[in-house]
Amino acid sequence: MRDYSAIQTGSPLTATPNDTLYDFIVPDEYAGMRLDQILVKLLPQYSRSRLQEWVVQQQVLVNGAPSLSKEKLWGGEALSVNPVSHPAEQPYIAQDIELDIVYEDEALIVINKPVGLVVHPGSGNWEGTLLNALLHYCPQLNDVPRAGIVHRLDKDTSGLMVVAKTLISQTALVRQLQERTVKREYLALVWGELTRGGLVDADIDRHPSNRVKMAVVEGGKPALTHYAIERSYPSCTLVRCRLETGRTHQIRVHMAHLKHPLIGDAVYIQGGQKCVPYLRTLLNGFPRQALHATRLALLHPLTEELMEWHVAMPEDMQQLLRELQREVKEFENKP
Repeated sequence: MRDYSAIQTGSPLTATPNDTLYDFIVPDEYAGMRLDQILVKLLPQYSRSRLQEWVVQQQVLVNGAPSLSKEKLWGGEALSVNPVSHPAEQPYIAQDIELDIVYEDEALIVINKPVGLVVHPGSGNWEGTLLNALLHYCPQLNDVPRAGIVHRLDKDTSGLMVVAKTLISQTALVRQLQERTVKREYLALVWGELTRGGLVDADIDRHPSNRVKMAVVEGGKPALTHYAIERSYPSCTLVRCRLETGRTHQIRVHMAHLKHPLIGDAVYIQGGQKCVPYLRTLLNGFPRQALHATRLALLHPLTEELMEWHVAMPEDMQQLLRELQREVKEFENKP
């Protein structure tokens, strides 16, 4: 049994880890509270569900013995917490896949994801994903759920993603996403000529008849997308979208809901789009949804410093816009 005689009464601000353990004396002001409630106060850097999991795994000891989450404590008890590594959900393999690292420190990695890279292994894509690449690049991510991935981009969407390198960082980033303090902006080329920006406030859920698609569904999960015009062209518009929420396919679904689906989005384009004849071949020939995550801003999970990153559109979108401008100019200069 551990010797708790030298441990001083702690508080959430003064408790420090002893090797791999956190040791506390439960403060008197927490008398009458449940163990799980006390743990949340003493270790706010971890999620409630993670703390409860450690209680079940008997990694939380009260006076040297396992306890239950619902047990009430009365102050003065010696509390020991062993923040065990998260067991891998599945034995995913590490693969040497090139990553475009925009920023990295001890807490997080910011990646510029290329077009065509699947984020997480799943049906039909068990290898060759961002997760496989992360496990090779940073083996410590084996101990973090989902290899530190806290949000996703579709396979054919490019741009910025943040990955947590530790469980504490992951918990902090997930909380920021839930509190909508992470700022994410995208550039999208959409069908049609928008005349002004706006806000789409429309719930999203699985399509009622096509389960591989999402749709605007009354009573679904709240979804908010701000959009503004970046550049206007005949038959299409480059827009900047800012997410408040992060639903699956949110921008694609919301822009289709406005009758302005993304160029190249075979899933959410219904029927042919109106287009001036001289641009029809160019716009219809773009092989993926024209969507890029261009800006990411968040509070650093350790320092709480506001950090921000920007990346330019990938070459295929830039080439599409160059060709679009050239075709428009040639058409306007025709005698």
